[in-house]
Amino acid sequence: MDTRLTILFTVVDDFCKEIMPALERHMLENNIKKRKRAGNLSISEIMTICIHFHQSDFRTFKHYYNNYVCKQLRHLFPNLVSYGRIVTLMKSIIIPLCLFLQSFKGEKTGIYFIDSTLIKVCHIKREKQNKVFKNLTEKSRSTMGWFFGFKLHLVVNDKGEIMAFKLTAGNVDDRKPVPNLVKNLIGKLVGDKGYISQKLFEKLYLKGLQLVTKIKKNMKNKLMPIVEKLLLRKRAIIESVNDQLKNISQIEHTRHRSVWNFTVNMLSGLCAYALKPKKPSIKINLPLAITKN
Repeated sequence: MDTRLTILFTVVDDFCKEIMPALERHMLENNIKKRKRAGNLSISEIMTICIHFHQSDFRTFKHYYNNYVCKQLRHLFPNLVSYGRIVTLMKSIIIPLCLFLQSFKGEKTGIYFIDSTLIKVCHIKREKQNKVFKNLTEKSRSTMGWFFGFKLHLVVNDKGEIMAFKLTAGNVDDRKPVPNLVKNLIGKLVGDKGYISQKLFEKLYLKGLQLVTKIKKNMKNKLMPIVEKLLLRKRAIIESVNDQLKNISQIEHTRHRSVWNFTVNMLSGLCAYALKPKKPSIKINLPLAITKN
C-alpha cells in the first residue's frame, strides 16, 4: 500500500474536521444551499483521491480512478461511486481545496521569485470550437507562439514554497496581478524582463519590496549589486517549479469538459506540489539585512 496515500488522507481528514464545521455554518448564515443529493464519499475522501492522482504516475484521472482506485483501493474507500458521479462531486471540494492550499503557504524568507506559465486548454486550431471556456479566455500570443488558455502567475520563495498564485486570461499583462500577489511581502522580488516597469518598481519599493530584473538591450546600463546578480542567476528555480507543476503534478491538459473540474485539477495539482517533502531550492549566502523582513 502506498504510504503517501495514508499520510495524505490523515492530513486532509484532520484539516476537514477542523474547517468543515465553520464552512458549513458560513453557508447556512449566507443561505447557500447544499447539493440535494449527498455523495457516499466524504469531502476528505474526494480531496484525497484528487490530490493523490497528481502524486501518482497516472496521466489521466479516468484511468487512475477506474483502474487503480476502484480495483486496488476499494478496501480503503468502501463507499466508492462511479467515475461519472465522482466527476460531478468534484466541484464540492473547490473551497476546501483553496483553504487547504492556503494552510501550506510558504515561509517569508525575504527572497522571492515571480513568473507566469501558460495553461493551454485546447490546441490553437480548435480554439473557435471550444465551448467550455468561451468568454473566459481568449486567443493570445507568447514567446512560444499563439495559444488558447490561461496564465498561471506564481510567486515562490528561495525554498521553492508557493507564496501566492493567480489564474488570469492568457492575454493579461504579467505585471498587472503583481501588486495583489506580493501583498505583505518584504525583501527582494526577482523576475524576468517581462516585469520591467518603473511605475511597478516604485509602487513595490514604497512597500518594502525591491523588484529585481535584467535590463533590455535598448536600456541604459547601470551598476548592479553582486547580490542582485546572484539572484538573477538563480531565477531558474521558478522555472523548475513550473516544470514540476506541469509535468509531474499535471496541472495542464486539454481534456476538460467543465470549468469546475478544470479548477479542481489546478488546485489539486498545486496541493500535491505543496505537500512534496523536497522542492527546488537555492543555497546562497546573502547579508542578514536582505533576508530579514
